[in-house]
Amino acid sequence: ATRGRHFACFLFPITMKCSFLATLASAAAITLSHAETVTPVQKVLQLMEGMLAKGKSEKHDEQVQFAAYKQFCDDTTVEKQRAIAEANEQIDVLKADIEKAIATAARLTKEIADADEDISVWKGDQKAATNVRAIEKTDYDALHKDYSESVDALQRAIAVLKKQAYDRKQASSLAQVSSLTELSLIPAEAKKAIEAFVQQSPEGLEVEAPEAHGYEFQSHGVIEMLKKLLDKFIEERTTLEKTEMNSKHAYDMLMQDLTAQIAQTTQDREEKAEAKAKMLQAKADA
Repeated sequence: ATRGRHFACFLFPITMKCSFLATLASAAAITLSHAETVTPVQKVLQLMEGMLAKGKSEKHDEQVQFAAYKQFCDDTTVEKQRAIAEANEQIDVLKADIEKAIATAARLTKEIADADEDISVWKGDQKAATNVRAIEKTDYDALHKDYSESVDALQRAIAVLKKQAYDRKQASSLAQVSSLTELSLIPAEAKKAIEAFVQQSPEGLEVEAPEAHGYEFQSHGVIEMLKKLLDKFIEERTTLEKTEMNSKHAYDMLMQDLTAQIAQTTQDREEKAEAKAKMLQAKADA
């Protein structure tokens, strides 16, 4: 623009000069029409005409140069405007990328927090399930031991009662039958019947069989009672064993599921944490 003003300032004197020379040339032409010889004035006029022609040429050259400069300025303006538009567009894209990175990082932060909470809950479930399982196993072992001891004692007592008839010399063997009253699983009514049987004296028995078979009739009822208890305890022990097996299987399946969930969620969390770091780095780079 400054150069353009310089051109304009330069062209203005030339234009005025050319106009002045043109006026002089016209006046000289009028004067020459009245004279037949070349005078000094005519020579001056010829010189001025040459200067006029030169001025016109220089003016034309300046106009051409100015036009070229103006075209350059116009082209440069268009190019700069296009560059500015592209830069603004790029800025908008970067702003959008930054906003997206911020939103994604926020989402990943929440998902990571949720994953941490889930992992913590599942680990708590594992710990609680393990504690419950330990209690169940302890209870099972104790109860199974009681059943096994009761079954064994009943089998021995029944065997003793089946083999023995009344015999004072063998009375001490009834101690195995008497020991049943010490077992926790034997019902109170059964304990009373056993105690009554053991404490009865041979003289108090009302029997019709010979004396050698004095206890046979009385012990029959006790044997039947003990057999029923034996069958009951074996059945309950079997049920207890099945329940324990199912409980252990359920615990194993639960632990397997929780372990798999923890492993998968931990992997997902690590991937999300890595993605979050990349998003924050992309935001910083933008």
